[in-house]
Amino acid sequence: MAFKTRITEMLEIEHPIVQGGMQGVGYAELASAVSNAGGLGTLTALTQPSPQALRDEIERCRSMTSKPFAVNITVFPTILPPDYKGYAQAAIEGGVKIIETAGTQQVREIWEMVKPHGITVLHKCTAVRHALSAERNGCDIISIDGFECAGHPGEDDIPGLILIPSAADKVKIPMLASGGIGDARGFVAALALGAEGVNMGTRFCATKEAPIHENVKLKYIENDERGTNLIFRKFKNTARVGKNSVSDKVVEISARPDATFDDIQPYVAGAVGRELLQTGDLEKGIFWAGMVQGLIHDIPTCQELMDRIIGGAEEIVKARMNAMLV
Repeated sequence: MAFKTRITEMLEIEHPIVQGGMQGVGYAELASAVSNAGGLGTLTALTQPSPQALRDEIERCRSMTSKPFAVNITVFPTILPPDYKGYAQAAIEGGVKIIETAGTQQVREIWEMVKPHGITVLHKCTAVRHALSAERNGCDIISIDGFECAGHPGEDDIPGLILIPSAADKVKIPMLASGGIGDARGFVAALALGAEGVNMGTRFCATKEAPIHENVKLKYIENDERGTNLIFRKFKNTARVGKNSVSDKVVEISARPDATFDDIQPYVAGAVGRELLQTGDLEKGIFWAGMVQGLIHDIPTCQELMDRIIGGAEEIVKARMNAMLV
């Protein structure tokens, strides 16, 4: 059995399950494995040190899968911005047909670059108003992130159970549900709430193909649904990360009335986060993680995870739900 939606048709994939672009994780090993399993794998542009490196990674991924995959370009508010347009051009020249975007309004410049090349734009957002804006500006697919998600959940604190159907009531283009989804139950629930597929990040980190250290994967299993910290709240740039001694320290420092970003910067720097992912030294920095950690109990292959979700979803729809109808 397969679940056919506008997402599967537009992206030309077997299952409406998308691997989100994740900094330090979205390499060819993971993206190709997700695509080969029938979903949509995603390379993360800013994980690569330059647009040329992204070109090389696109070619490496293409050598590992013949199926569609995406490139994520997230535009961050920063004093010295990366060459976002260079990364977009690398994706265009690499023949990538799907771009996942997120971030500040400057992301519209990326949309303007890629749309003339027939590239499908999948935009991640955390509020209905942002989803409607993206729709008006020509995006093809929306990924709506509930408060449970890893990364930046926005400042409205609306969980998926409310946010997903609220967006589905107003957005006309296909929509993915994101945040707190990691098994068949979440997949079916997302479809019931009005989404046409799901976007998963944390769950794909705890797979065999995810190119991060085993210690980090085991930490996802060790942490439960309470195993995250919200940081940067004081600076109106809320981020949800895995609970460890470092993120605990960041929360502690941030609670001080006179705390500034400079006080926590050494603990949250991207360089130390990347080192954590590669070395497995969980005292080194912070790592992204969602509340879905409470549903992660093993480290399967991407194919095993995909089969489990789709097979379990079929059982829920055919057996469990039907048995409740009288």
